[in-house]
Amino acid sequence: METKVPTGRGGQRRVLRASGQSQREETEPAFDSVPFSSAKIGCFFQERPVLKNSFLEDALLRGYVSRHLPQEAVISDLCAFGGRVADEIDVWGRDCEVSPPQLVQYDPWGRRVDHIHTSAAWKRMKDLSAQEGLVSIGYERHYGEWSRVYQMSKLFLFSPSSGLYTCPLAMTDGAAKVIESLGISWPVEKAFNRLTTRKAEDFWTSGQWMTERQGGSDVANGTETVAVPQMDGSYKLYGYKWFTSATDADMTLTLARVQDASGSTTSGSRGLSLFYAEVCRDESGQLKGIEVQKLKDKLGTRQMPTAELLLDGLPAYRISVEGRGVASIANMLTITRIHNSLSAAGAMRRVVQLARDYATRRRAFGKLLKDHPLHVQTLARMEVETRAAFLLVMEVCRLLGKEETGIATELDTHLLRLLTPVVKLYTGKQAVAVVSEGLESFGGQGYIEDTGLPGLLRDAQVLSIWEGTTNVLSLDVLRCVARSAGMVFHAYFSHTKSLLAGASGVCTLSPAVQAVHGALSKLELVAQDAITKESSYLDLAARDLAYSLARIYAGALLIDHASWKGASPADTYTALRWCEQDLCPVATNKEKGWYNPGTPLHDAALVYDQQTHG
Repeated sequence: METKVPTGRGGQRRVLRASGQSQREETEPAFDSVPFSSAKIGCFFQERPVLKNSFLEDALLRGYVSRHLPQEAVISDLCAFGGRVADEIDVWGRDCEVSPPQLVQYDPWGRRVDHIHTSAAWKRMKDLSAQEGLVSIGYERHYGEWSRVYQMSKLFLFSPSSGLYTCPLAMTDGAAKVIESLGISWPVEKAFNRLTTRKAEDFWTSGQWMTERQGGSDVANGTETVAVPQMDGSYKLYGYKWFTSATDADMTLTLARVQDASGSTTSGSRGLSLFYAEVCRDESGQLKGIEVQKLKDKLGTRQMPTAELLLDGLPAYRISVEGRGVASIANMLTITRIHNSLSAAGAMRRVVQLARDYATRRRAFGKLLKDHPLHVQTLARMEVETRAAFLLVMEVCRLLGKEETGIATELDTHLLRLLTPVVKLYTGKQAVAVVSEGLESFGGQGYIEDTGLPGLLRDAQVLSIWEGTTNVLSLDVLRCVARSAGMVFHAYFSHTKSLLAGASGVCTLSPAVQAVHGALSKLELVAQDAITKESSYLDLAARDLAYSLARIYAGALLIDHASWKGASPADTYTALRWCEQDLCPVATNKEKGWYNPGTPLHDAALVYDQQTHG
């Protein structure tokens, strides 16, 4: 038997418990002091990582801009935009994620409408993109050859908070580039002006409708869409586009085969021409010549509408020479691959920035994460990868800017052609690895959807797939070498050596310089040896060759940046750490016999081994 008496001091209730003929007094906590009673969940709450001004938080970006583009207006704009991204735009990006596009095919009365409804935040991204000049900076060219670096630096800040709006911007930029290269005249003059304007009310985005059911990267053999000539010189397009990115765009560029008078078309790339079409509705509100069949249900990039479209008489204009469609989109691929690489570097920078801040807030095993050397070592490795990716991307932007302003040398042109697929394929892989490691640095919270962190990894996965998978682009590198009769290699070796020469007098960088020189020598031997080999040998080595090109060149860029007068000790440390890895895996694996004639048979036997063991 027990009797409770009123609460005394300290919030304790005295309890008299009967024990035989005597009573003993005990105390128990008062109900309102129990930490996990009723709706109480304890006193500890984990602080979230805080997104700060990404320009001010990125020492490498600030250093790079100060070195190459020190104009006060540029630095001021990037600083202000970095603050706007953190304070305003990042929330919009999250809204795009939680409010994905929805397709309404029919109205309540059965009429086909094919409306793709996007969030208010997605629409705000479009207005912002125009006002901030996220496409137009590259075409205004107020800063000459460095205009592309300025534009891409701004997009680098924007990308991880953009709610994937950088994808339609990539295609918009690519379309503008194609139109500019083909000649800005009717019927695309209006489109070019709208694609590159800063006026939100006039700004257009462009889609890229290349991929069909057989497609993927093999558009030459996978494109079935036909273009039927009309009396006024225009065309009507008929076909099924299996993967159309940014389907809510205002216009598109697409490939199709011109149908002759007998209804025949030419197969292969020789039969493909490039067409321009506006996406618009007739007086009754129906899309002209387009039916939206479905929206794609994707692993990531859910913020952006991606659809399967039936083109059923879409009005269009041919803007390339007939049969020169594939050649005409080459400039588009350069732009979109650079944007892809930029998004990869941006994702890496964002996850490192958040993980770095979180480490100053999260306490585990008696101290903050930033005070655990192993944790900081992991963050440092991620930082090294991020810095290498950034410099690789900015290098192709620099070369593009030189080409567009007419000051590129033949060496620059070859280097741009080689590095574009190399940087795209390498940074795409880097992004997945670094972002995955970054999520792990948050522990369980990195796996929780409403933190917004898992979306970084889902969205990063597309970067190694879109605009050519790693293997496809590795083979593109081989084609680049073959078509230039090896001149791209000459440009690569020459420029890499010139970057190293600039650091020859910096003793602290000597180990890194020696490592890159050694790897470069190995790569030259592999390149010379490959000339005597069969094409199958090169195919097997293609991926490792591309990785070697990327790692060696990134090393040279890191060394070059660390050798300028404004460099920091961290810049030197980054170069040294990067160059400690195997910079030339193609030479290493060649010595192991990975590319021998019998390797494909062994690989196939391993992959398709269905032997049962008793």
